Amino acid sequence: MKKEILDLQIAEATSPWEGFVLLKAEPTEGALPECRPGQFAQLRTGGALLRRPISIHNVEEGGRRVWFLVQAVGRGTRWFQTLKAGDCLNAVMPLGNGFGMPGSGDRVLLVGGGVGVAPLLFQGQRLRERGIPFAFLLGARSADLLLQLEEFRRVGEVFVATEDGSAGECGLVTQHSAFAAPYTLVQTCGPTPMMRAVARLAHEQGMRCEVSLENRMACGVGACLCCVTEDRTGHNRCVCTDGPVFGAEELNWD
Repeated sequence: MKKEILDLQIAEATSPWEGFVLLKAEPTEGALPECRPGQFAQLRTGGALLRRPISIHNVEEGGRRVWFLVQAVGRGTRWFQTLKAGDCLNAVMPLGNGFGMPGSGDRVLLVGGGVGVAPLLFQGQRLRERGIPFAFLLGARSADLLLQLEEFRRVGEVFVATEDGSAGECGLVTQHSAFAAPYTLVQTCGPTPMMRAVARLAHEQGMRCEVSLENRMACGVGACLCCVTEDRTGHNRCVCTDGPVFGAEELNWD
């Protein structure tokens, strides 16, 4: 899939939750390149040497506007909080390999935690367009940390798990009753311990599982090798080019 360097103009910039910013942007010229759920963009930041890898949160119908959900945790990502409508954002996109598109006989559970929910909204949109049955399972420590909940509900059925029981079922996503349903495929993104637990549970229940890794990435094109992860055969794989989405069975997660 062809990647491009393009200037995006911010159409909307909001901070619906403390420490997060939701950006909606459009190309200043032409159209967005074709993007797949699970792919990401390398976004230039003001005052930082390296671009920041940010998941593609959604592409609105018609492919004209792209969304990014950013957690402001450091110097680079905090810069995104300064953007406002009309500002310019330079992006290299789309990068990496995204989630697979299930077959007509599949039933899919999309499991996310924290800002890892970001690529799942886009995947849910695509599944709905293709008529593939699916549901979201979103986890957080508490209700106030559930991100984009209403947007997810506009796309499909949503299950919720919170560790303090303030919304949905009390506990971790792997303890949620949604896993009792006959899903055939789990696609997940979030903290690594959560994804490991989800992958283990999916394996025990005979479900296929894809995980979207969130390793640190500097270049996004496989040159710097800072994002490598070990696969089951003992070889290093570049998360930015071979992933970020892998079949859980590919990884050395025993």
